[in-house]
Amino acid sequence: QLRDARGLSQQQVATLAGVPRATWTNLESGGANPTLAVLTKAAAALRVSIEELLAAPRATCRLFKADTLRTRGRGRVQVRDLLPDPLPGLQLERLRFAPGARFTGTPHTRGTREYLTCERGRIALTVEGETYTVEAGDVLAFRGDQPHAYRNAGDGEAVGFSVLVVAPAGP
Repeated sequence: QLRDARGLSQQQVATLAGVPRATWTNLESGGANPTLAVLTKAAAALRVSIEELLAAPRATCRLFKADTLRTRGRGRVQVRDLLPDPLPGLQLERLRFAPGARFTGTPHTRGTREYLTCERGRIALTVEGETYTVEAGDVLAFRGDQPHAYRNAGDGEAVGFSVLVVAPAGP
């Protein structure tokens, strides 16, 4: 299913994984007893974690109701995850700011990139000592490894989305 979703033939994915096509065929048929090294290569070729590779196939489509997604409060700001399944290195959150609401972001791993877009209202973001005002439709890209703070810069509710591309932790 993962290979088909990526539009790859068995030969193409075997080449990407650095294993013989026969090994890949055995993996897909369930007739193989692969080593951890082969599983690691297969997961890397398909760009998934080993856990996802070994998990039962998922339905091709699944609806997640809003109340089933993780939501947490940060003062008067509601933060809701928009990705129900963990994707290594990626976070997508909806931020809802009450009037006057603010919160301080946590600096992330060195090299992390963060993107903030505003859907409604105005969101001010202070990063590296400079404040940027993001209005509906704007996108602000910044280093997520720096201290940063958000606040509602308008009179009404503000809604934004944060995309976090987390850099892997160094050795």
